[in-house]
Amino acid sequence: MSDIQNLQTYDIRIQQRNGRKTLTTIQGLPKTFDQKRMLKVFKKDFACNGTLVDDEELGSVIQLQGDQRTKVLNLLTTEGGIDKKQIKIHGF
Repeated sequence: MSDIQNLQTYDIRIQQRNGRKTLTTIQGLPKTFDQKRMLKVFKKDFACNGTLVDDEELGSVIQLQGDQRTKVLNLLTTEGGIDKKQIKIHGF
């Protein structure tokens, strides 16, 4: 049980913008991941725009346009080598 508590968790959140527009944020990714390259892959695979934001409290956060939560989860588990139990999806 202590192994589960010590695992790093990664958060995928959705934020409502104006009207039907939403924003997906990914935070807590390991420092070993090249976040600029990940952003480029996300943007190309999901056909959306995105940006990398540096936050003082949260570190670097990837923001993607639209609801990309399930796509990000699938990509991180299949190609990122991250266990599904380590990823938390928030929102709606």
